[in-house]
Amino acid sequence: MEIVKIPRMEKEEYDQLIADGFIARIAFQGEKYPYIAPFLYVFDGTFLYFLSTKYGRKNDLFRKSPYVSVEVEKFTRDLSCYTFVTMQGYLRQEEDTIQKKIVRNEFVRMIKERKLSTNILAALGHLPGDPIESIASEERSNIWKLTGVVDIVALKNL
Repeated sequence: MEIVKIPRMEKEEYDQLIADGFIARIAFQGEKYPYIAPFLYVFDGTFLYFLSTKYGRKNDLFRKSPYVSVEVEKFTRDLSCYTFVTMQGYLRQEEDTIQKKIVRNEFVRMIKERKLSTNILAALGHLPGDPIESIASEERSNIWKLTGVVDIVALKNL
């Protein structure tokens, strides 16, 4: 019996997968087990940026070790089509004032363009009734940038 391997995606394909998406899973190094959490992200063509509330286990784990694995996927309901990319690297908290403003505005734009529910604001440290623009005008969340990527695995179905 021959084992069939899932084909790899080329860089252009997985960059498009990342650009088309907005939810990623980040696996942090836990005490004994990895800790995985979903995050909204924006992609500027080079880096992925994530908004994180300023509280919770993910922040504690980030402070202990910024090394993570990030996964972005897309699949059809019946799994007849699926693609995913995993990236191993580390998160860096964005401190540059200008870059933070740019990234926050990109999150506002993405949420509006994709017509996401304002309920998502609760995951970003805001009340669901707050204006979406409050993401850009207030700093209730951290901005993390995925950098130092050392390994990318990007696969697709046949």
